[in-house]
Amino acid sequence: MPDHPLAHAAFPAARFRRLRRTAALRDLVQENRLSVANLIWPVFIRDGEGVEEPVASMPGVVRRSLDRLIVAAREARDLGIPAICLFPYTDPALRTEDCAEAWNPANLTNRAIRRLKAEVPDIAVMTDVALDPYNALGHDGLVRDGVILNDETNAALVRMALAQAEAGADILGPSDMMDGRIGAMRAALEAAGHRDVAILSYAAKYASAFYGPFRDAVGAGTRLVGDKKTYQMNPGNSDEALRLVARDLAEGADMVMVKPGMPYLDICRRVKDAFGVPTFAYQVSGEYAMIRAAAERGWIDGEKAMVESLLAFRRAGCDGILTYFAPAVARMLAESA
Repeated sequence: MPDHPLAHAAFPAARFRRLRRTAALRDLVQENRLSVANLIWPVFIRDGEGVEEPVASMPGVVRRSLDRLIVAAREARDLGIPAICLFPYTDPALRTEDCAEAWNPANLTNRAIRRLKAEVPDIAVMTDVALDPYNALGHDGLVRDGVILNDETNAALVRMALAQAEAGADILGPSDMMDGRIGAMRAALEAAGHRDVAILSYAAKYASAFYGPFRDAVGAGTRLVGDKKTYQMNPGNSDEALRLVARDLAEGADMVMVKPGMPYLDICRRVKDAFGVPTFAYQVSGEYAMIRAAAERGWIDGEKAMVESLLAFRRAGCDGILTYFAPAVARMLAESA
């Protein structure tokens, strides 16, 4: 045992509590830290003017019209948040089975990108690349006779990705989980001259029960016909996640994501250890809503739970976290600096 690299002197020569005795000592030896630089803020957008529409299942989260988005983006920039990610609430009249609004250059997301790059150019803009906000059936892909089509969906996603890149997106976030979509997007981006647009692939996205409030926020929940188990991952699988990450990196992803977050911290750790690439996790709507709901009822300390949950991602090897807590934790970090 003395030759083991983790060996310590025996008690009482070794007392681990010595380094926990004061706040200064605890801070001195803390292994993982949370920084505003680790945060991406997911923001819901909608048409209108002067609108901040609460999402009932996500306390404190709103759908913003584009003028209010600009105000929020300036706040995020001033807080040091490096990136925001856009998720549209699409007019139901524009949701169709062919999802054509997804690649309309003048759709809500593309208008938001252009406005952000014009008015708040120093914040990175990430987008969602999936068809569910535009699909009359609520799925991330095109549907025929109840089957979600893979290759046909990839062609649609390429059109969507190119429209977002043309609008000025810095980071594309393919969240659809179709096979081969990263390679198709990367090839199309290169061919169109968008060689500097980064892809943060939702490489290991699970068919999870934690997405419900998000689907409310983008208006897809009540439209969903069936479930997403034929294209999103089985929650019981772990090795498969590594194969998916390896494939997406080989096809041209710059960064990879695990989604959801806290229930899959083991996957985050495995991905980071195996590949050593920029690794992200999404603290999804259900995780956020549980913490907020419990805090509102006085069952937990909301601020402490927020920080602890985000530190867990850092401890698991994540370089960054998509979280609805981003502005709150950024303000807290600024106040404690």
